[in-house]
Amino acid sequence: MADAGWIKRHLFSAAVRVGRSVVSRQIRRAPIPLYLKALHRLAALIVYRPLLDRIGCANFRSAYTGGHPISPDVITFFRAIGLNLKQCYGLTEAGGIFQIQPDGEVKPETVGKPLPGVQIRLAEDQEVLVYGPSVFQGYDQDYQATEEAFIDGWLRTGDAGYLDRDGHLLIIGRKEEIIRNKSGEAFSPDFIETRLKFSPFIKEAVIFGEGRPYLTAMINIDFGNTGNWAEERMIPYTTYLDLSQQRKVEELILSDIRKVNEALPEVMKVRKFILLYKLLDADDDELTRTGKVRRHFVYGLYLRLIEAMYNKEEEVRVKGKIRYRDGQTGEIDTVVRINQVF
Repeated sequence: MADAGWIKRHLFSAAVRVGRSVVSRQIRRAPIPLYLKALHRLAALIVYRPLLDRIGCANFRSAYTGGHPISPDVITFFRAIGLNLKQCYGLTEAGGIFQIQPDGEVKPETVGKPLPGVQIRLAEDQEVLVYGPSVFQGYDQDYQATEEAFIDGWLRTGDAGYLDRDGHLLIIGRKEEIIRNKSGEAFSPDFIETRLKFSPFIKEAVIFGEGRPYLTAMINIDFGNTGNWAEERMIPYTTYLDLSQQRKVEELILSDIRKVNEALPEVMKVRKFILLYKLLDADDDELTRTGKVRRHFVYGLYLRLIEAMYNKEEEVRVKGKIRYRDGQTGEIDTVVRINQVF
Protein backbone atom coordinates (compact mmCIF):
# COMPACT_ATOMS: atom_id res chain seq x y z
CA MET A 1 0.00 0.00 0.00
CA ALA A 2 2.96 2.34 0.55
CA ASP A 3 3.60 2.17 -3.21
CA ALA A 4 -0.06 2.67 -4.17
CA GLY A 5 -1.57 5.93 -5.32
CA TRP A 6 -2.86 8.65 -2.99
CA ILE A 7 -6.54 7.66 -3.34
CA LYS A 8 -5.92 3.94 -2.68
CA ARG A 9 -3.68 4.67 0.30
CA HIS A 10 -6.29 6.89 1.94
CA LEU A 11 -9.14 4.48 1.19
CA PHE A 12 -7.08 1.68 2.74
CA SER A 13 -6.24 3.72 5.85
CA ALA A 14 -9.86 4.75 6.35
CA ALA A 15 -11.13 1.18 5.83
CA VAL A 16 -8.61 -0.24 8.33
CA ARG A 17 -9.67 2.36 10.92
CA VAL A 18 -13.29 1.32 10.46
CA GLY A 19 -12.35 -2.35 10.73
CA ARG A 20 -10.27 -1.83 13.87
CA SER A 21 -13.12 0.09 15.46
CA VAL A 22 -15.50 -2.81 14.78
CA VAL A 23 -12.98 -5.39 16.09
CA SER A 24 -12.38 -3.30 19.22
CA ARG A 25 -16.11 -3.28 19.99
CA GLN A 26 -16.39 -7.01 19.31
CA ILE A 27 -13.57 -7.73 21.78
CA ARG A 28 -15.29 -5.61 24.44
CA ARG A 29 -18.68 -7.10 23.45
CA ALA A 30 -19.95 -3.59 23.00
CA PRO A 31 -22.81 -2.76 20.59
CA ILE A 32 -21.82 -1.68 17.08
CA PRO A 33 -23.67 1.47 15.92
CA LEU A 34 -25.66 1.24 12.70
CA TYR A 35 -23.50 3.86 10.95
CA LEU A 36 -20.37 1.81 11.75
CA LYS A 37 -21.99 -1.37 10.45
CA ALA A 38 -22.84 0.43 7.20
CA LEU A 39 -19.30 1.78 6.84
CA HIS A 40 -17.90 -1.67 7.56
CA ARG A 41 -19.99 -3.27 4.82
CA LEU A 42 -18.98 -0.57 2.36
CA ALA A 43 -15.30 -1.02 3.27
CA ALA A 44 -15.67 -4.79 2.82
CA LEU A 45 -16.98 -4.28 -0.71
CA ILE A 46 -14.43 -1.67 -1.80
CA VAL A 47 -11.28 -2.62 0.14
CA TYR A 48 -11.38 -5.79 2.25
CA ARG A 49 -12.73 -8.21 -0.36
CA PRO A 50 -10.23 -7.21 -3.11
CA LEU A 51 -7.34 -7.38 -0.62
CA LEU A 52 -8.32 -10.82 0.68
CA ASP A 53 -8.84 -12.04 -2.88
CA ARG A 54 -5.34 -10.81 -3.77
CA ILE A 55 -3.79 -13.03 -1.06
CA GLY A 56 -6.09 -15.99 -1.75
CA CYS A 57 -8.23 -15.71 1.39
CA ALA A 58 -11.46 -14.24 0.05
CA ASN A 59 -13.53 -17.42 0.61
CA PHE A 60 -12.03 -18.48 3.93
CA ARG A 61 -14.57 -19.09 6.68
CA SER A 62 -11.78 -18.97 9.23
CA ALA A 63 -8.00 -19.15 9.47
CA TYR A 64 -5.80 -20.30 12.34
CA THR A 65 -2.31 -19.49 13.49
CA GLY A 66 -0.17 -21.49 15.89
CA GLY A 67 3.35 -22.66 16.59
CA HIS A 68 4.84 -19.39 17.78
CA PRO A 69 3.03 -16.56 19.59
CA ILE A 70 2.02 -13.95 17.07
CA SER A 71 1.66 -10.24 17.70
CA PRO A 72 -1.90 -9.22 18.68
CA ASP A 73 -1.57 -6.41 16.14
CA VAL A 74 -1.28 -8.98 13.36
CA ILE A 75 -4.46 -10.74 14.53
CA THR A 76 -6.28 -7.40 14.88
CA PHE A 77 -5.18 -6.20 11.44
CA PHE A 78 -6.39 -9.29 9.58
CA ARG A 79 -9.63 -9.39 11.54
CA ALA A 80 -10.08 -5.70 10.74
CA ILE A 81 -9.99 -6.47 7.00
CA GLY A 82 -12.51 -9.29 7.31
CA LEU A 83 -10.43 -12.45 7.79
CA ASN A 84 -11.66 -14.59 10.71
CA LEU A 85 -8.12 -15.21 11.98
CA LYS A 86 -7.77 -16.88 15.38
CA GLN A 87 -4.93 -18.24 17.47
CA CYS A 88 -4.87 -21.87 18.50
CA TYR A 89 -2.57 -23.91 20.70
CA GLY A 90 -1.66 -27.55 20.77
CA LEU A 91 0.97 -30.27 21.00
CA THR A 92 1.54 -33.51 19.13
CA GLU A 93 1.52 -35.27 22.52
CA ALA A 94 -1.91 -33.79 23.25
CA GLY A 95 -3.44 -35.02 19.99
CA GLY A 96 -2.95 -31.74 18.15
CA ILE A 97 -4.97 -28.60 18.87
CA PHE A 98 -6.64 -28.52 22.29
CA GLN A 99 -7.03 -24.76 22.83
CA ILE A 100 -8.72 -22.27 20.51
CA GLN A 101 -10.48 -18.90 20.47
CA PRO A 102 -14.26 -19.39 20.27
CA ASP A 103 -16.17 -17.35 17.68
CA GLY A 104 -17.54 -14.27 19.38
CA GLU A 105 -14.82 -14.39 22.07
CA VAL A 106 -11.69 -13.68 20.07
CA LYS A 107 -8.99 -11.90 22.04
CA PRO A 108 -5.93 -11.11 19.90
CA GLU A 109 -3.44 -11.69 22.73
CA THR A 110 -4.72 -15.11 23.89
CA VAL A 111 -5.02 -18.68 22.56
CA GLY A 112 -8.59 -18.96 23.78
CA LYS A 113 -10.24 -21.72 25.81
CA PRO A 114 -9.80 -25.52 25.93
CA LEU A 115 -11.88 -27.72 23.64
CA PRO A 116 -14.70 -29.80 25.20
CA GLY A 117 -13.33 -32.63 27.32
CA VAL A 118 -9.93 -30.98 27.78
CA GLN A 119 -8.74 -29.41 31.04
CA ILE A 120 -5.80 -27.10 31.61
CA ARG A 121 -4.19 -25.72 34.74
CA LEU A 122 -1.04 -23.88 35.69
CA ALA A 123 1.77 -25.31 37.80
CA GLU A 124 3.43 -23.23 40.52
CA ASP A 125 6.13 -22.12 38.06
CA GLN A 126 3.41 -21.05 35.56
CA GLU A 127 3.93 -24.05 33.27
CA VAL A 128 0.77 -24.95 31.34
CA LEU A 129 -0.48 -28.48 32.10
CA VAL A 130 -3.13 -30.29 30.05
CA TYR A 131 -5.37 -33.29 30.75
CA GLY A 132 -7.89 -35.00 28.50
CA PRO A 133 -8.75 -38.08 26.42
CA SER A 134 -6.60 -36.93 23.50
CA VAL A 135 -3.38 -36.77 25.56
CA PHE A 136 -0.92 -39.51 24.60
CA GLN A 137 0.01 -42.38 26.93
CA GLY A 138 3.77 -42.05 26.52
CA TYR A 139 6.80 -42.28 24.25
CA ASP A 140 7.44 -45.63 22.61
CA GLN A 141 9.97 -47.65 24.62
CA ASP A 142 11.18 -44.56 26.52
CA TYR A 143 9.98 -44.84 30.11
CA GLN A 144 12.18 -42.01 31.44
CA ALA A 145 10.98 -39.47 28.86
CA THR A 146 7.38 -40.51 29.55
CA GLU A 147 7.83 -40.00 33.29
CA GLU A 148 9.32 -36.55 32.73
CA ALA A 149 6.44 -35.56 30.43
CA PHE A 150 3.77 -35.89 33.14
CA ILE A 151 2.98 -34.48 36.58
CA ASP A 152 0.29 -36.49 38.41
CA GLY A 153 -1.23 -37.53 35.09
CA TRP A 154 -1.16 -34.03 33.60
CA LEU A 155 0.94 -33.46 30.46
CA ARG A 156 3.64 -30.83 30.78
CA THR A 157 3.64 -28.51 27.77
CA GLY A 158 6.95 -26.77 28.51
CA ASP A 159 5.25 -23.40 27.97
CA ALA A 160 4.58 -20.75 30.60
CA GLY A 161 1.37 -18.75 30.66
CA TYR A 162 -1.46 -17.33 32.69
CA LEU A 163 -5.25 -17.19 32.60
CA ASP A 164 -7.12 -13.91 32.26
CA ARG A 165 -10.34 -13.12 34.09
CA ASP A 166 -12.45 -14.64 31.29
CA GLY A 167 -10.60 -17.96 31.41
CA HIS A 168 -8.57 -17.36 28.26
CA LEU A 169 -5.04 -18.72 28.22
CA LEU A 170 -2.19 -16.38 27.36
CA ILE A 171 1.15 -17.99 26.46
CA ILE A 172 4.16 -15.90 27.43
CA GLY A 173 6.88 -18.23 26.12
CA ARG A 174 8.87 -21.39 26.69
CA LYS A 175 9.35 -22.08 30.39
CA GLU A 176 13.13 -22.39 30.08
CA GLU A 177 13.28 -18.97 28.40
CA ILE A 178 11.39 -17.20 31.18
CA ILE A 179 13.66 -14.92 33.20
CA ARG A 180 13.07 -12.93 36.37
CA ASN A 181 13.78 -9.34 37.28
CA LYS A 182 15.32 -8.10 40.52
CA SER A 183 11.99 -8.45 42.35
CA GLY A 184 11.61 -12.07 41.22
CA GLU A 185 8.75 -11.35 38.80
CA ALA A 186 8.78 -13.53 35.69
CA PHE A 187 8.68 -12.27 32.12
CA SER A 188 9.38 -13.59 28.63
CA PRO A 189 11.75 -11.56 26.42
CA ASP A 190 10.35 -13.23 23.30
CA PHE A 191 6.81 -12.23 24.25
CA ILE A 192 7.83 -8.55 24.24
CA GLU A 193 10.18 -8.75 21.26
CA THR A 194 7.47 -10.29 19.06
CA ARG A 195 5.20 -7.33 19.74
CA LEU A 196 7.91 -4.75 19.15
CA LYS A 197 8.83 -6.29 15.79
CA PHE A 198 5.32 -5.80 14.47
CA SER A 199 6.37 -2.18 13.93
CA PRO A 200 7.46 -1.75 10.28
CA PHE A 201 10.36 0.36 11.57
CA ILE A 202 11.81 -2.28 13.94
CA LYS A 203 13.72 -5.15 12.34
CA GLU A 204 15.11 -6.73 15.51
CA ALA A 205 14.63 -6.21 19.23
CA VAL A 206 16.55 -7.74 22.14
CA ILE A 207 15.12 -7.40 25.65
CA PHE A 208 17.30 -7.40 28.78
CA GLY A 209 16.34 -7.35 32.44
CA GLU A 210 17.32 -10.56 34.21
CA GLY A 211 18.12 -9.65 37.81
CA ARG A 212 17.60 -5.97 36.97
CA PRO A 213 15.11 -3.42 38.37
CA TYR A 214 13.47 -2.80 34.98
CA LEU A 215 13.52 -3.92 31.33
CA THR A 216 15.57 -2.37 28.55
CA ALA A 217 15.72 -2.96 24.81
CA MET A 218 18.34 -2.88 22.09
CA ILE A 219 16.71 -2.08 18.76
CA ASN A 220 17.73 -2.61 15.14
CA ILE A 221 15.74 -0.34 12.86
CA ASP A 222 14.45 -1.59 9.52
CA PHE A 223 16.74 0.27 7.15
CA GLY A 224 14.39 0.17 4.15
CA ASN A 225 11.16 1.27 5.84
CA THR A 226 12.84 3.77 8.15
CA GLY A 227 14.86 5.13 5.24
CA ASN A 228 11.70 5.70 3.20
CA TRP A 229 10.11 7.39 6.22
CA ALA A 230 13.13 9.69 6.59
CA GLU A 231 13.21 10.57 2.89
CA GLU A 232 9.53 11.54 2.93
CA ARG A 233 10.35 14.00 5.74
CA MET A 234 13.51 15.34 4.07
CA ILE A 235 15.76 13.93 6.79
CA PRO A 236 19.26 13.52 5.31
CA TYR A 237 21.30 10.37 6.01
CA THR A 238 23.98 8.27 4.34
CA THR A 239 24.50 4.93 6.09
CA TYR A 240 22.64 2.68 8.51
CA LEU A 241 24.78 4.08 11.32
CA ASP A 242 23.88 7.63 10.36
CA LEU A 243 20.15 6.90 10.08
CA SER A 244 19.95 4.89 13.31
CA GLN A 245 21.35 7.75 15.39
CA GLN A 246 19.01 10.46 14.07
CA ARG A 247 16.95 12.18 16.78
CA LYS A 248 13.79 11.97 14.68
CA VAL A 249 14.25 8.23 14.23
CA GLU A 250 14.68 7.80 17.99
CA GLU A 251 11.38 9.65 18.49
CA LEU A 252 9.72 7.40 15.89
CA ILE A 253 10.84 4.21 17.66
CA LEU A 254 9.98 5.72 21.05
CA SER A 255 6.40 6.21 19.88
CA ASP A 256 6.12 2.55 18.79
CA ILE A 257 7.59 1.26 22.06
CA ARG A 258 5.09 3.33 24.05
CA LYS A 259 2.23 1.80 22.06
CA VAL A 260 3.48 -1.71 22.86
CA ASN A 261 3.94 -0.81 26.53
CA GLU A 262 0.29 0.19 26.79
CA ALA A 263 -0.78 -3.42 26.22
CA LEU A 264 1.85 -5.03 28.46
CA PRO A 265 1.68 -5.86 32.18
CA GLU A 266 3.70 -3.53 34.40
CA VAL A 267 6.52 -6.04 34.83
CA MET A 268 6.98 -6.30 31.04
CA LYS A 269 7.08 -2.60 30.17
CA VAL A 270 10.29 -1.35 28.51
CA ARG A 271 11.79 1.60 30.42
CA LYS A 272 14.87 2.47 28.33
CA PHE A 273 16.19 1.60 24.87
CA ILE A 274 19.07 2.23 22.50
CA LEU A 275 19.23 2.12 18.72
CA LEU A 276 22.17 -0.11 17.83
CA TYR A 277 24.60 1.43 15.33
CA LYS A 278 24.79 -1.77 13.24
CA LEU A 279 22.51 -4.60 12.21
CA LEU A 280 22.84 -7.85 14.15
CA ASP A 281 24.39 -10.35 11.74
CA ALA A 282 24.75 -14.12 11.55
CA ASP A 283 28.25 -13.63 10.09
CA ASP A 284 29.22 -11.92 13.36
CA ASP A 285 27.68 -14.80 15.36
CA GLU A 286 25.01 -12.44 16.74
CA LEU A 287 22.23 -14.41 15.03
CA THR A 288 21.78 -18.07 14.22
CA ARG A 289 21.54 -19.03 10.55
CA THR A 290 17.76 -19.15 10.98
CA GLY A 291 17.74 -15.54 12.19
CA LYS A 292 17.29 -16.06 15.95
CA VAL A 293 19.19 -13.79 18.31
CA ARG A 294 22.00 -15.45 20.26
CA ARG A 295 20.95 -13.65 23.41
CA HIS A 296 23.84 -14.55 25.72
CA PHE A 297 26.46 -13.82 23.07
CA VAL A 298 24.87 -10.45 22.27
CA TYR A 299 24.69 -9.62 25.98
CA GLY A 300 28.42 -10.16 26.40
CA LEU A 301 29.29 -8.32 23.18
CA TYR A 302 27.30 -5.19 24.01
CA LEU A 303 27.63 -5.30 27.79
CA ARG A 304 28.97 -1.72 27.95
CA LEU A 305 25.84 -0.37 26.21
CA ILE A 306 23.51 -2.53 28.30
CA GLU A 307 25.12 -1.44 31.58
CA ALA A 308 24.74 2.19 30.52
CA MET A 309 20.96 1.73 30.38
CA TYR A 310 20.97 0.70 34.05
CA ASN A 311 23.22 3.55 35.14
CA LYS A 312 22.44 7.25 34.99
CA GLU A 313 24.33 7.69 31.72
CA GLU A 314 22.64 9.55 28.90
CA GLU A 315 25.00 8.51 26.10
CA VAL A 316 27.89 6.16 25.36
CA ARG A 317 30.78 6.79 22.97
CA VAL A 318 31.51 3.74 20.82
CA LYS A 319 34.78 3.18 19.02
CA GLY A 320 35.81 0.06 17.19
CA LYS A 321 35.77 -1.92 13.99
CA ILE A 322 32.76 -2.85 11.92
CA ARG A 323 32.55 -5.38 9.10
CA TYR A 324 30.46 -4.56 6.04
CA ARG A 325 28.50 -7.07 3.97
CA ASP A 326 31.13 -7.00 1.20
CA GLY A 327 33.70 -8.30 3.70
CA GLN A 328 35.55 -5.03 4.18
CA THR A 329 36.13 -3.59 7.64
CA GLY A 330 36.02 0.00 8.79
CA GLU A 331 36.41 2.11 11.89
CA ILE A 332 33.43 3.58 13.70
CA ASP A 333 33.32 6.44 16.17
CA THR A 334 29.81 7.36 17.23
CA VAL A 335 27.70 8.28 20.22
CA VAL A 336 24.78 6.02 21.21
CA ARG A 337 22.10 7.79 23.21
CA ILE A 338 20.13 6.19 26.04
CA ASN A 339 16.44 6.87 25.46
CA GLN A 340 13.94 7.03 28.31
CA VAL A 341 10.50 5.61 27.50
CA PHE A 342 8.75 7.33 30.42
